[in-house]
Parts: sequence; structure tokens; C-alpha cells
Amino acid sequence: MENFYLDNQAIDRQQWVDKFQNPSCGAFVSFEGWVRNHHQNQKVSHLFYEAYPELALQEGQAIMQQAMQTFDIQSAICVHRLGRLNIGDMAVWVGINSAHRDAGFQACRFVIDEIKARVPIWKKEYYVGSKTAQWLGSETAPHDSQD
Repeated sequence: MENFYLDNQAIDRQQWVDKFQNPSCGAFVSFEGWVRNHHQNQKVSHLFYEAYPELALQEGQAIMQQAMQTFDIQSAICVHRLGRLNIGDMAVWVGINSAHRDAGFQACRFVIDEIKARVPIWKKEYYVGSKTAQWLGSETAPHDSQD
């Protein structure tokens, strides 16, 4: 079962929440990561996310399976945006269904932390009033893309 996705379109929170209708679960925990307007005392104008899709999907799926095996949860889904995102756009969404809230909170934290640490997705930040941008989130930047 696939439960890690990459998408170039805006994340539709309700679409993903609707996938979690499960009468055996008493808890639904989610995390949303949004594009903020600043980073390290610089004003951010927008971001650009790029990934190595095949590896990102494989590693993301492995993380989701690890969460399912490690925590007492019924389901887990994560979707990460790619491409240009503006301030306030949702960059990542994680949803966890469980019988009890504690397992849901633990699994949700695990998923987002592991996604950020292990999945080859790079973020390029563009700053207000600057013609330069900075790749973040990896030791090495991907090839110079046309964004």
C-alpha cells in the first residue's frame, strides 16, 4: 500500500483527511508544514522544492512502513509538495490514525522527523530584494534546476 506521495499541486487537506474515516480509531493526528516568510533574519519571498523522485518515493515509503511497524497505529499518509511554493503554502502534510492519541502523536513526530532527515528533497529559499537563493536541507544541492 502506498502512503507517501510527492505532488506538484497544492495539498488539499480535506482530501487527505477524508482517507482516514475509520470507526475503529479514536485518534487522528496530523502535521502541516507551511512556508514561512523568514529564515535566519532574512525575509523569504518563496521556496522551490526539488527531489530525486524515485529515491524519495522509495525512502518515504520505507519511513511510512517503519512507522506502521513501530507504533500502534492503523494508518499513516504523508504528501510533500515539489516546485514553487509561496509564503503560506503547505509544503508537507502528515496524517496518522490510531486507536489512542499517544501512539498517534509519537508516530506523527517520527514520520516528519525522518522525512526531513532521510528523504532526498531539497529546498531552495529565495529572499526578498536578492537575486540569489540558497539550497537548504542537504549537504549537496541537486543539479541547478530551472525554477
